[in-house]
Amino acid sequence: MLRRTSEAAFAGGMYVFPGGRVDGDDHLHVYDALRRGPNAQQMPQQHALGAEWRGFWIAGIRESFEEAGVLLAYDRSGALLDLADEPVRERFDAYRHALHDGATSLDEICAREGLTLALDRMHFLNRWITPEGRPRRFDTRFFIAEAPAKQQGRHDEYETVDSLWITPQAALERHARGDFGLMSVTHRQLEMLSGLGTIQALHDLMTTVDRPFPVNRPVLSPAALDSEG
Repeated sequence: MLRRTSEAAFAGGMYVFPGGRVDGDDHLHVYDALRRGPNAQQMPQQHALGAEWRGFWIAGIRESFEEAGVLLAYDRSGALLDLADEPVRERFDAYRHALHDGATSLDEICAREGLTLALDRMHFLNRWITPEGRPRRFDTRFFIAEAPAKQQGRHDEYETVDSLWITPQAALERHARGDFGLMSVTHRQLEMLSGLGTIQALHDLMTTVDRPFPVNRPVLSPAALDSEG
């Protein structure tokens, strides 16, 4: 999880999952030659995402790299990208910052390094839409993936100022003590993940073909709407 800078206009100081908006380039068909997946088992996820499925998946991978330094991709040998070697890690850190600054694009990085984006390792989970009445509203698709074993990840030191791997239960306990700020939607996702208990249970959930893909549309109470006014 990443802690947003306290100066952020939205969710300042809170702990969040890596993520961000879908850019226009995320929809480009050039990524069809640079991706593995979605596979047959992921077809229900693709259908649930709709016609713009490519952009959502590419944005999820791109934002995970920009914000957390984790790049879900296969190298030229077909293995998951290994960033354990310091010179390689430094090279990809430079790519990461250039991507964040708009000086390069994800497809250019893939072409230069011979990478294939691992859409088959990232699974659509659910969708949340901010209640009407909030000053800032979002329509967010959440994905989940197992991090590559040889990538540690780190906050970007721009939009986020801290990062840590933490169990869902520990995050919820710290939040209850008041030292781990969470948005309501993040809290709800952590509750769901905590209920699974094990990585195997999570993997089983991600790869279940007939699972639902709920669209969550919370509604503010009249009291909350009054407070917003």
